Amino acid sequence: MNKDLIAIFEYLEREKGIKREIVINAIMDSLRAAARKSVKGLGEKVNVEIHPKTGEIEVFTQKKIVEKVANPAEEISLEDARALEPECNIDQWLEISITPQDFGRIAAQAARQVITQKLKGAERDVIYQEYRHRAGELISGTIKRFIRGRTIVVDLGKVEAILPERNYPKLERYNVGEKLQALLYEVRDTEGGGAEVILSRSHPEFVKQLFIQEVPELRDKTVVIEKIVRDPGYRTKLAVRSFDSKVDPVGTCVGVRGTRIKNIIRELNNEKIDVVPFSDDLIQLLQNLLAPAEARKLKEYEDRVWMVVADDDYPTVIGKKGMNARLIGQMIGKDIDVQKNTEHQKLLTIQMAELGESDDPHLDEKLKIEGVSNLIIESLIGAGYDTLRKFTQSTPNDISVNAPGTNYYDLAEKILAKNKNKKS
Repeated sequence: MNKDLIAIFEYLEREKGIKREIVINAIMDSLRAAARKSVKGLGEKVNVEIHPKTGEIEVFTQKKIVEKVANPAEEISLEDARALEPECNIDQWLEISITPQDFGRIAAQAARQVITQKLKGAERDVIYQEYRHRAGELISGTIKRFIRGRTIVVDLGKVEAILPERNYPKLERYNVGEKLQALLYEVRDTEGGGAEVILSRSHPEFVKQLFIQEVPELRDKTVVIEKIVRDPGYRTKLAVRSFDSKVDPVGTCVGVRGTRIKNIIRELNNEKIDVVPFSDDLIQLLQNLLAPAEARKLKEYEDRVWMVVADDDYPTVIGKKGMNARLIGQMIGKDIDVQKNTEHQKLLTIQMAELGESDDPHLDEKLKIEGVSNLIIESLIGAGYDTLRKFTQSTPNDISVNAPGTNYYDLAEKILAKNKNKKS
């Protein structure tokens, strides 16, 4: 029994999932070439057989039976042939066993070469059969080693997977031997003819699958995640919808006292997660994403949304290095322009002063502001602001003192908008 070969067969079957017959066929191909090198006088008609149970190897060559031998590598005399097979005749082919004594050692060496050279295709097929259809699923393994800096090799059992440095948050640190959970991102071919299983912990789908794993209502489609965006290691935002009026989608995903979402946050090393109700209305979805902050002013354009928020809310809405605003923009599919309320008011005051210095004759007509009640207009006229020019040359403090209850900034926006429309 060839113990080395049997050990190779068992290892590849058990650890790599490669069937024994595939291994044997690949090794036999390699051994045919080895036989031609180790046995002198062999022709091209060489065959190698390996017993799958014992690992025993036999090498055969075929020679044509002739009366007079001209090519010993491919021919045998009738006399010599009948010594091996008494019933043979001229022009028949005779199979002759020519197994060398040390061919078991040669076979083991060839087998090791086959493992690194010829079995890549077989292993690739196993990887594709086992993992290709599982792309997008969560998968667990053990960190085996690091390559090329911080790229991680993860042992999944039958195969090793790759977790590239770009596929996990920069702040996450791992150690060899640790258990790791990740998204099976893709299975791809390699330049050497094999296949690689690529993992990811930075993709938004990783967080989505963690929620599906944790929340039964997501698995049975009572609740669905309509949109999800992520800055790995910093924050994830997801909008959820319920198809059952009795089921609160946000509360379902968060869990009682936050039990469900805490497990996910722990897996993500304390990454922030915002879960909001989904809305088909973009503005309503935006307001859900801003909560508890509110947009005091909001205008939607073709490619962006402009808003004004309270000064105290501004840092929260913008987030670290503007990332929260960018994530909100990704959720609604438009860029977000955010302005502090005090800055917006200051800009309005400057624009009103510039308007008051213009030579527009309409500014000197009797005060009239579209969309403003007569009571407010009469109050302003009674306070001495009987023309637009006088109003534009006033200050917010003047208006609050002389015409109490009048919102200078609301009126300023209406006046400036009217003037802009008139120019265009």
